[in-house]
Amino acid sequence: MKKIEAIIKPFKLDEVREALSEIGITGLTVTEVKGFGRQKGHTELYRGAEYVVDFLPKIKIEVVVNSQNADAAIDAIIKAARTGKIGDGKIFVMEVEQVVRIRTGETDEAAV
Repeated sequence: MKKIEAIIKPFKLDEVREALSEIGITGLTVTEVKGFGRQKGHTELYRGAEYVVDFLPKIKIEVVVNSQNADAAIDAIIKAARTGKIGDGKIFVMEVEQVVRIRTGETDEAAV
């Protein structure tokens, strides 16, 4: 099993969720986060004063999939989240050793 974490622009969330749903991924976790990479933030004007916004709002999506579905999920996220501009985000993929569904006690593949 693989855990996929994707950091994307907030306005792309619905498109990514729909793309994942179309390939059969039914569960995901979404967190509002802030950060920066090469984008490095930007300056804004507030009450006549300029200030630097270092941390930009982003969305982190976490999903656990069977190893054979990982590439399809990654492709779906890339296609849905890409704008072609700086700050589109990143995808991290890691191995999952064990999954347990708390309610039923199911483990691993049955719990995903």
